[in-house]
Amino acid sequence: MELGRDSDTGGQVKYVVELARALGSMPGVYRVDLLTRQVSAPDVDWSYGEPTEMLTLRDSEDFLDEMGESSGAYIVRIPFGPKDKYIPKELLWPHIPEFVDGALSHIIQMSKSLGEQIGGGKPVWPVAIHGHYADAGDSAALLSGALNVPMLFTGHSLGRDKLEQLLKQGRLSRDEINSTYKIMRRIEAEELSLDSSEIVITSTRQEIEQQWRLYDGFDPILERKLRARIKRNVSCYGRFMPRMAIIPPGMEFHHIIPQDGDVDGEIEGNEDHPTPDPPIWAEIMRFFTNPRKPMILALARPDPKKNITTLVKAFGECRPLRELANLTLIMGNRDGIDEMSSTNASVLLSVLKLIDKYDLYGQVAYPKHHKQSDVPDIYRLAAKTKGVFINPAFIEPFGLTLIEAAAHGLPIVATKNGGPVDIHRVLDNGLLVDPHDQQSIADALLKLVAEKHLWAKCRQNGLKNIHLFSWPEHCKTYLSRIASCKPRHPQWQKNDDGSDTSDTDSPGDSLRDIQDLSLNLKFSLDGEKIGGSGNDNSLDSEGNATDKKSKIENDVLAWSKGVVKDTRKAVDQNSSSGKFPSLRRRKQIFVIAVDFDTITSLAEATRKIFEAVEKERTEGSIGLILSTSLAISEIRFFLASGGFSPSDFDAFICNSGSDLYYSTPNPEDGPFVVDFYYHSHIEYRWGGEGLRKTLVRWASSVTDKKADNKEGIVTAAEQLSTDYCYAFTVKMPGSVPAVKELQKVLRIQALRCRAIYCQNGTRLNVIPVCASRSQALRYLYVRWGVELANMVVFAGEMWRHRL
Repeated sequence: MELGRDSDTGGQVKYVVELARALGSMPGVYRVDLLTRQVSAPDVDWSYGEPTEMLTLRDSEDFLDEMGESSGAYIVRIPFGPKDKYIPKELLWPHIPEFVDGALSHIIQMSKSLGEQIGGGKPVWPVAIHGHYADAGDSAALLSGALNVPMLFTGHSLGRDKLEQLLKQGRLSRDEINSTYKIMRRIEAEELSLDSSEIVITSTRQEIEQQWRLYDGFDPILERKLRARIKRNVSCYGRFMPRMAIIPPGMEFHHIIPQDGDVDGEIEGNEDHPTPDPPIWAEIMRFFTNPRKPMILALARPDPKKNITTLVKAFGECRPLRELANLTLIMGNRDGIDEMSSTNASVLLSVLKLIDKYDLYGQVAYPKHHKQSDVPDIYRLAAKTKGVFINPAFIEPFGLTLIEAAAHGLPIVATKNGGPVDIHRVLDNGLLVDPHDQQSIADALLKLVAEKHLWAKCRQNGLKNIHLFSWPEHCKTYLSRIASCKPRHPQWQKNDDGSDTSDTDSPGDSLRDIQDLSLNLKFSLDGEKIGGSGNDNSLDSEGNATDKKSKIENDVLAWSKGVVKDTRKAVDQNSSSGKFPSLRRRKQIFVIAVDFDTITSLAEATRKIFEAVEKERTEGSIGLILSTSLAISEIRFFLASGGFSPSDFDAFICNSGSDLYYSTPNPEDGPFVVDFYYHSHIEYRWGGEGLRKTLVRWASSVTDKKADNKEGIVTAAEQLSTDYCYAFTVKMPGSVPAVKELQKVLRIQALRCRAIYCQNGTRLNVIPVCASRSQALRYLYVRWGVELANMVVFAGEMWRHRL
């Protein structure tokens, strides 16, 4: 790990790698995959380009017995974004879907491989997907939805808190902050992570009460109320809140031997065979006129939020402190200041100017290079000089360096904003300060350096309590939290649904597919929704739920028998038609996802696509999917008015991705089959009737506020709504609130969903948070093996002018 090379390679990177390594050694965990970006660039280490890297254990011999059949932990690097180029995280947002698709491919391949090894031939799905930081949270939310697997999230640092801190500093305007840090995109990713997560793991209570409370999707008071209602088995009316779990990060301590002494003492080895000093010691000591003085150590990137300049000012303006101690600043690695980012270079230049201003030459060390393996030696050197470790950051989400320093016997001075408060409460090994108060920083450092009894007491307290922050302790709590999640995984069995994608097309194969299909796909006589939300007129009139279930089963049985009778004929006519759904047999899939104001325009565009691939479509090598915001009843009208047959399409993604239908192999038995397993995939956190009532009240409030004549601006479209899509007609698109405002209203009430204005703003579809048109395509990949790389998606409107 090239820690400290820039603002994207700090303590979070080490946290995630060490967590994966530690989890991989825990009994009961078979495999841990850490997914990240593959980078093959000359300015980063060559190993970043390796597709897979095993994370070996620190002392693998000690863990072999405990691991049992564990295959360990791996870094898996997914290629996405610009090739052969390292780019900062702020520029990765447009490439997140590419990462998700690559990660999905890896997970599916791994699930099959593990199924063959340990699953008895059935796929072994991940027990959880954990996103670290906002971009990974966004990715994990999509992967969790595509796989129907529980999601966990750790923010590490949060966008809303960063925005507040930057605004307080006053150096940048809100627009400049957003332009530089893409802060609003980051915040929305964090909100989506709250929508999708089962558990949010934090390092401190402060992170929950002062940082997460800034988000629309989390309210500590409402969270406690909902939890109490769940315990009493009382309805929450469709409201959901993720659980917050405080689990401090860990570290490995077994290799650390705390030392005492001074720079002249030889604690290691013996007189006959003295152990040579680590090279980094000489690299630091060469800066000092008097290297025997206690060392004040700061280890942080030259980032404005790390507040290094205030530390240097505090040191420079306190003469007693300067006389008693030296200051060591480990500020990442650099070859030249001109090669650093503008932000980091600015901080470093400010530090150098302050050293010159206060004439601190011979008292401050600021080496240009250090390796990650040098860091323990740096702590040891500070401890040998009876020094102090300081973290003066404006806000510190956790402060892993404070744990490392304590493990080496160093007392600490730390910011009172963030994680250090919780660390200090456990270790009681130093002093907390206001990072904005320069005098407070100087006084705390002077107190610890000057009062030897206090220094010794803080050192002993830290060493006594440090075991509470070990990785094994972290992992035990972490795994117990995962075990408390309700298991979620794809609901079908691959070997039971006819998903064999071999080229064999015997009548027996076709017969097996149809028989298996009758078990897991329900047939809708009229193509409308089937469910129990109260919006279904066609089946509610047939009687109670038992009658409805019986009717569905009879429909499926009748349809299955009808197709089985004609199996031989279907196979003879077209070798592909016996398989269901037929899209599994295509070499390519064309997805028509164009959005027009009128069905006539959609029909015109569709005909042009048909004409362009008429030969391939006739041969069966190309299949088509219609992906749209339209309801299935509107698709019926589109097909009839455009002169199309349902069998012209392999599948229909409708209601903005909340419903998925297939065309039936035999049109005589009805046009559509609805995939109810897709509903089981997307129903997670769907608010149901509670959400619908809230939306109706919201629509009425928009009319009350905006309409002069009180005519409904937004009205419920009952005939277009389904169990998993609440549709509303918008009569005055210019008068309705933006999506982000509606989303905020719903999140504040703990309602998790996705709101979409479509059809040129004349309709509002509200669907499950796990649903979307792109997620429906990923579902087809997961379930039926339809490769995403073989899909061609037609989107937008302007494409037709370029044909």
